[in-house]
Amino acid sequence: MQKCTQGKCAETVTVSCDFVDALVGRICDTYQDGKGINHIEGFNLPKQSEVLEILHKLVELIFPGFSGQKTYSILTVRYNIGEIISSAYIELYDQIFRSFRYNCEMKNCKDCDLDAISEKAAKAILDSIPEIREVMKLDIEAAFEGDPAASSLDEIVMSYPGLRAIAIQRLSHVLYHEGVPLIPRMMTEYAHSVTGIDIHPGAHLGKGIFIDHGTGVVIGETAQIGDNVKIYQGVTLGALSFPKDACGKIIKGAKRHPTLEDKVTIYSGATILGNVVIGRGSIIGGNVWLTESVGPGTKITIPNPELTIQTRKK
Repeated sequence: MQKCTQGKCAETVTVSCDFVDALVGRICDTYQDGKGINHIEGFNLPKQSEVLEILHKLVELIFPGFSGQKTYSILTVRYNIGEIISSAYIELYDQIFRSFRYNCEMKNCKDCDLDAISEKAAKAILDSIPEIREVMKLDIEAAFEGDPAASSLDEIVMSYPGLRAIAIQRLSHVLYHEGVPLIPRMMTEYAHSVTGIDIHPGAHLGKGIFIDHGTGVVIGETAQIGDNVKIYQGVTLGALSFPKDACGKIIKGAKRHPTLEDKVTIYSGATILGNVVIGRGSIIGGNVWLTESVGPGTKITIPNPELTIQTRKK
């Protein structure tokens, strides 16, 4: 049966060669300026699908058995984990090599041992798994103690978006410090897409971090968060302004995001901007806009809004 649209059958609908040729020419013309939205005649970039597959394997190493894709027994777990590590290492090396090769091409590097730095970075992220697991145990405990709605530790691991975003950021943070281009941000932006929580791979997270609900949380690259910090949904730890050099270009890498000391609580909708310090044990109330440092034990709130209440007449 032929599929017909607007009186014409799909089999009879054609497009002229002149139209196609003209359009191809116009599109290809936009590839000539080299402004960064095409990658032609360059080395192969990391594959997003393979990076995400690797990420899922790394998360499986941190939370074995919770994905539902594998079952483990105490008798065979060493074999299972060894199998994951072996395959993850091979895939990591390949994708990291692609990233470093791309970076060297962009910067015209001459003396760059791609094999050595790729191997070092791949081993570094795998070697970090035991430490990340120990820290994540504290994050899970913080979530359980901080959320009266949490019924079990397993529920937190399986369903809390804040925990997943933190786990992925801790992994990407290792590659970030190894200088791996592209991949750390690919990982955290994936976490952003599935959790609504945007944590830059460069941000430093302490132990026992709890992001409650989490939707809309933004944590910038140079943010530093101490131990036992609690952050609610809609919080922004951002930059107030971007320092520029004499030529007016943004200076990369300067400290421009907040530092939260231990045991700070930031309630929903608060915005803290710039290279400021929020002292230990401070509480920042909902919807506060803050651009200056505060000492330990400070509580900041905004006045209650003036409400207008009207009763509808029947």
